[in-house]
Amino acid sequence: MSSPSRPRSFVLLVAALILPWTAVRPAAAQQTIPVDSLPNETPAHFTPVDSSFDFMRRDVMIPMRDGVKLHTVILIPRGSRDAPMLMTRTPYNADARASRAYTSQMGPRLGNHDPALEAVLRDGYIRVIQDIRGKYGSGGDYVMNRPLVGPLNPTKVDESTDTWDTIDWLVKHVPESNGKVGILGISYDGYLSLTPLVNPHPALKVVVPMNPMVDGWMGDDWFHHGAFRERGMNMPYILEQEASRTGEYHWWTNTWDAYDLYLDAVSAGRLGKEHGLEQVGFWRKILQHPDYDRWWQLQAMDSILAKQPLKVPVMLVHS
Repeated sequence: MSSPSRPRSFVLLVAALILPWTAVRPAAAQQTIPVDSLPNETPAHFTPVDSSFDFMRRDVMIPMRDGVKLHTVILIPRGSRDAPMLMTRTPYNADARASRAYTSQMGPRLGNHDPALEAVLRDGYIRVIQDIRGKYGSGGDYVMNRPLVGPLNPTKVDESTDTWDTIDWLVKHVPESNGKVGILGISYDGYLSLTPLVNPHPALKVVVPMNPMVDGWMGDDWFHHGAFRERGMNMPYILEQEASRTGEYHWWTNTWDAYDLYLDAVSAGRLGKEHGLEQVGFWRKILQHPDYDRWWQLQAMDSILAKQPLKVPVMLVHS
């Protein structure tokens, strides 16, 4: 009598385990959401909540006279009225220059690297930072130290005209401003501070070039009175600046001491070829113009500015 009871109890146990599972399966099946019905969780347009920020940020694309648009970041102290604008034009990523830290305060956003930080915060300047044509968020083609319109530039645009068009747009579209613009910059940005002195916009009231590039052959930028500078400012810089719009390619080396790299390469031409520099337009120009010929002379900003009257106050900072 005991053996028949064991199979019966076993069957009852199995049934007790299975029946609850089968009972809930239809309900679970009804709650299953088809994969293709899952909505996108990213909004089509996200609006940052920045009412607590001490500044407002506007990213705009400013049209130039040839139709190219230049990406421009405008940081406006909250509550500004009749505020002057201080602009820097740069090939070094305007967005990054205006986003040193992600905070609600304009000062840390600009960071200590901003050459005008103290004045901006103390005097309530509207800060404008622009990608020059061909770099980062801006349209158009990039040309290193783009020559002014003339023998070396057959187009109708240069850094001077781009600055003029930018200022003209700013005074018409930034209602918090007083319609006055100052420009400052260091090194390449300093060169971009010199070029608008050629045919300056009436709203340009002051220019502060700081250690600007002036004469690339006579100065200490590409050559130093004829001696080509291989490292630092030159070969690595040219590669990283011109190989792509956004600086995604970097100079590489397998040596601990840079001296060994240049010594072993024997010549700058050979080293440049090993790094692919011959694909880069400005490097080819360097190879074509090793002497102080008219190509260099016609670009020298000191000579250009000496031939015309100064219409805007300038404070040249050097060290």
